[in-house]
Amino acid sequence: MKYKDEKYEKAEKGSLKVLPKTVLLILLCGLSFYLGGLYYGKNIVEVSNVAKTGSSLDVDNSLQVKSVSFSECSSDYQDYTPCTDPRKWKKYGTHRLTFMERHCPPVFDRKQCLVPPPNGYKPPIRWPKSKEECWYRNVPYDWINKQKSNQHWLKKEGEKFIFPGGGTMFPNGVSAYVDLMQDLIPEMKDGTIRTAIDTGCGVASWGGDLLDRGILTVSLAPRDNHEAQVQFALERGIPAILGIISTQRLPFPSNSFDMAHCSRCLIPWTEFGGVYLLEIHRILRPGGFWVLSGPPVNYENRWKGWDTTVEEQRSNYEKLQDLLTSMCFKLYAKKDDIAVWQKSPDNMCYNKLSNDPDAYPPKCDDSLEPDSAWYTPLRPCVVVPSPKLKKTDLESTPKWPERLHSTPERISDVPGGNGGLFKRDDSKWKTRAKHYKKLLPAVGSDKIRNVMDMNTAYGGLAAALVDDPLWVMNVVSSYAANTLPVVFDRGLIGTYHDWCEAFSTYPRTYDLLHVDGLFTSENQRCEMKYVMLEMDRILRPNGYAIIRESSYFADTIASVAKELRWSCRKEKTESESESEKLLICQKKLWYSSNSTSETK
Repeated sequence: MKYKDEKYEKAEKGSLKVLPKTVLLILLCGLSFYLGGLYYGKNIVEVSNVAKTGSSLDVDNSLQVKSVSFSECSSDYQDYTPCTDPRKWKKYGTHRLTFMERHCPPVFDRKQCLVPPPNGYKPPIRWPKSKEECWYRNVPYDWINKQKSNQHWLKKEGEKFIFPGGGTMFPNGVSAYVDLMQDLIPEMKDGTIRTAIDTGCGVASWGGDLLDRGILTVSLAPRDNHEAQVQFALERGIPAILGIISTQRLPFPSNSFDMAHCSRCLIPWTEFGGVYLLEIHRILRPGGFWVLSGPPVNYENRWKGWDTTVEEQRSNYEKLQDLLTSMCFKLYAKKDDIAVWQKSPDNMCYNKLSNDPDAYPPKCDDSLEPDSAWYTPLRPCVVVPSPKLKKTDLESTPKWPERLHSTPERISDVPGGNGGLFKRDDSKWKTRAKHYKKLLPAVGSDKIRNVMDMNTAYGGLAAALVDDPLWVMNVVSSYAANTLPVVFDRGLIGTYHDWCEAFSTYPRTYDLLHVDGLFTSENQRCEMKYVMLEMDRILRPNGYAIIRESSYFADTIASVAKELRWSCRKEKTESESESEKLLICQKKLWYSSNSTSETK
C-alpha cells in the first residue's frame, strides 16, 4: 500500500509540472489561430455575385471574407507611378541618379484609391494610326512639345499630338536613320535580329519604326517630371517600360536582346568603372550588336555642336573603344553618326580575360548569378556567358519567325523543363487563345493593342497571338522559376517583376491584362486588393482583363473587381474544368468627381 501511495504521489507531482506546459501550448495555438485570422482578413474580401452572364460558381467552395471599397484619388494623382514617384525623390540620393530608380512605398504608405484619368480623356486612337498621333488630353505635357519641337519628336496640332518620326540624332526622320543602320547591320533584314532594347528612348520613334521591320523593341526611359517618354510610347502602342541604368541591374535576364541602341541617350558609358556598358553587355546575346549614335561618335565633324573640344571628344572615343575591347566587343561597322559594335559570339576572348590577372574589368566570380536582376546591384565585372550554352548566340539562334516555336536551349535550365513540356505548353496556349477570342471578340481586333501577360511561363499566350495587331509584355515573377530567358529566346519580350509592388509603367497604358493563377500562387505574399488596385491603375478605361483562377478565388476577385468599377462575367475554361474558372472583365471609363478626393 505504501508503494502505491508513493507511486501515485510521484505521478501527481509530475502532472502538476506537465499541466502548465499543456495550458501554455493551448494558449499559444489559440493566439496563433487568432493572429492568422487577422492576417488573412487583410488579404481577402467578402464574396458577392457580380456576373451578368456566363456560368455561376459554387459559393460554398469559395473564399468567404470581408468586403472592401475604394475611394477616388485626387486629380493630381492622374499620372501616379508608385515606385518612381517624383514626390519622393528628395528622400533619395542624386549620385548616379539613384532617386530615379525603383523606391516603392511601404505598406502603411500605399494608396488605396482609384487613379482618375485626366479631364477630357478619350479612348486612345487605334493602331496603326496611333503610331502617328494621339490625343493631347490623354498625355497633356506641353513642356516636351516646346523643348523638342526643333528635333521633331512631336508637335501639337489642335486636340492631338503628331509624331513626325524625328529624334535628336535623326531630326529629318527615323526611317532614313534606320535604313542606314540596316545597311551597316544586314542581320536586321533577314530575321536574325528580332529583339532590341532602346535606352533613353525619347518618344520611341526608333522602336516604332522597327515594328514595321519585324523587330520587337523594349523602349526604356526613366520617370521624369516633364517628358513622360514611356507614357507617350505606350499611348502610341509601342512597347516601353520605366527604367534607368543606375546602381541596379535592369529587370532582364542575361544574353537576351539581339541588339541594343543608344541615340544620344546621355548615359556616361565609361564612368564608374564602365558599369553601365557592362550591364548592356550582360543583357546582350552573344554575337549581338550595340549601336551608338551621338557623342563621341563622329566627333571629328560634330564636336563644335557639342559644347566641347575636339581633343576631349577624341579622348572620350578612345576610352569608349578601349572599354568595349576589354569586355570582348569588336567594332563591326561605322558610318556618319552611327557606330556598331558586336559582342563576342564565343568564349575565346573571355578565356584570355580569365588568364590575365591585371585585366579590367575583371571576370565576374561564380557567386554572381547572371540572370539575377530584381534589385540586384551593378558590379564592375564582365558576366561571361556559360560555356555549356552552345546555341544561344545570335548566329546559332533560329531566325524569326522559326525561333518562335523552336525549343530553346535554355529550357533545360528550368526545373523540370524539356522539349516535350515546351511543345505541350505551346499547343495548350493555342487552344486557350482560341477560346479567349470566342469569349472576348475584341482580342485580335484593333480594340486591343498593348497586352500584358502578368505571370507567364514560356510566353505561350504571346506566341499564340503573334499574328494579331498587338504586342505582349511577358512578366515572370521574381519569385517563380526563371523562365524569362526562354521567352526571349523565342523572340518575345518581357521583364521580371514582383506583384507585391507596383509595375514600372504609367497609369492607363495597357488594353488587356491576362492572369493565369497569379492569386493562387501569390496569395501568401501579396494582398489581393493591392494587386488588383495596381491592375486598375495600369489598365486603360474600357480595357479588359482575362483572369484565369481557381474556383476558390474566383468570386473573391469578382467582388473586388466590382469595387474597382469593373463589370465582370464568369465563364468556363476551354476544358470546362470545375476547379478553374475564367473572369472576363472590363474597366469602365469614369472621370474624377472631386479634385480633392481622398488619396489614402
